[in-house]
Amino acid sequence: MARGEIVTARIERIAAGGAGIARPNGKSVFVELTAPGDMVRFRIEKEQKSWARADLVEVLDPSPARASPACPLYGACGGCSLQHLTYEAQIEAKTAILRDAFLRIGGFDPPQIRVRAGAPFEYRNRALFHRRAQVHSMEDFDCPSIGFMGRRSSQLVAINDCPVADAGIRKALQEKKIQWPDKTRFAVYSNGDTFLVEGGARSSAKSGAEYVAERGYVSILGRKLAMDAGLFFQSNAAMLELVIADLAEAAKAADKSLPLADIYCGVGNFAAFLADEFPAADLVEENKAALALARENVAGKCVHYFAGKDTSWIKSLRADKKSGWGFMVMDPPREGLSAPFAKWLAEYGSDVAAYVSCDPATLARDSRLLLAGGYALKELTFYDFYPQTAHIEALALFSRIVK
Repeated sequence: MARGEIVTARIERIAAGGAGIARPNGKSVFVELTAPGDMVRFRIEKEQKSWARADLVEVLDPSPARASPACPLYGACGGCSLQHLTYEAQIEAKTAILRDAFLRIGGFDPPQIRVRAGAPFEYRNRALFHRRAQVHSMEDFDCPSIGFMGRRSSQLVAINDCPVADAGIRKALQEKKIQWPDKTRFAVYSNGDTFLVEGGARSSAKSGAEYVAERGYVSILGRKLAMDAGLFFQSNAAMLELVIADLAEAAKAADKSLPLADIYCGVGNFAAFLADEFPAADLVEENKAALALARENVAGKCVHYFAGKDTSWIKSLRADKKSGWGFMVMDPPREGLSAPFAKWLAEYGSDVAAYVSCDPATLARDSRLLLAGGYALKELTFYDFYPQTAHIEALALFSRIVK
C-alpha cells in the first residue's frame, strides 16, 4: 500500500481512540468513522511499516452496528468519535479495548469486566468550550461565538447545541442568553439547579443581566459538594455516583481501624463519602486550589492534607509508617501512577486498594506492577462516563495476597 491508494476491506473491530481496524493483506489500517463489520473503501493517508492510517471514502455495505449520528455536526466536530455506532456496539467495543489493554500491556487476562452503562445523550455535566471572537453585546448572539475544536484540526466548529451535553448547557446554547466570558477556552458545569461558568458570565433576560458564578455547590448522592467550574470535576454526575457507591461497597472489606488514603483526591469527591468510615484520612493533591475545596468538602473529619505530588508525599512519610492505611483510593491523571509511587504502593500499600482510571493503557501497566508486588486484581468495572466518545473510565479493585 502507498499513500493515496484506494483500498477496499472489511472493518474487524474498533481500536483505542475510536478508529476502525481493517487488515488488508494482514496489515492494520486505522479508519475513523467506521463500524465493525462495515465493508468500506478508504484512501491511505499515512503509511508506516507495521500499520497505516486512512480516510473513509465510502461505506459499501454497512454493518448492523452502524447508527445515524444524532448531531448534524458529527464528523466535523471533534467532540464525539462514536456517534456512528449503536450504543450497544459502543459498549461492546470499549469493553473489548479495556480487556485488550490488560492482555497486551498488563500481560494477563483480567477478571470478567462488569459494565456500568448510562444515558447515551444529555449526560455531560461539564463541557470545555473554545471561543472564536469577542462578543460585546447580547445582540451579537445570533452569530455563534463558542464551540469545540474540529476533528483532527485546530479550527473551531461553532455550535448552537450539543446532544451529549446536560440539558442546562443545551438550553444555554439554544436560547443564547449567556454572555460567555472573554476567554479563548473555558469550562461550563450544569447539574440540576447548578450552572457555573469558568471566569464568570452574564445571563440576560428582557429585564436585564444577571451574573453567572464560577464557584458553587453541586448535589452528589444528596450531599452538597463545593466546586469550581475551572477545576477538574467528573463530567458525568450519574456515573460518579455509581463509582462512589462501588467504592463504599469495596471499603467494607477494609480494616476500618486504620486510616483512609485518597491520592490525587481533587476536590475530595471520594473522601467526602468514605472518610466517615475511618478514624482518619490522608488526602494528597498537587493542585492547591482543588485541595482548598477538598478541605471544605471533607470538613469536620480528622484529615491530613498534603499539597504536592505522589512522590513528594511518600518522601514525607515517617520511616515507621509502612502499611498504615486500611483503604487506599487512587484517581491519577491519564499518565497513571508515577513509577516511584507505583513501586512504593506495591510494597507498602493497604491490603485493599482501589484504582480509578481514565486510561486503560496506564491502568494495565500499573496493574502489572501491583500484581508483581503481591496484589491480586479482584474486580474490574468499566463505567461509560462518556458515551459517543472513545474515552474509557474504569475501577480496578485490588487486595493483597495473604501468604
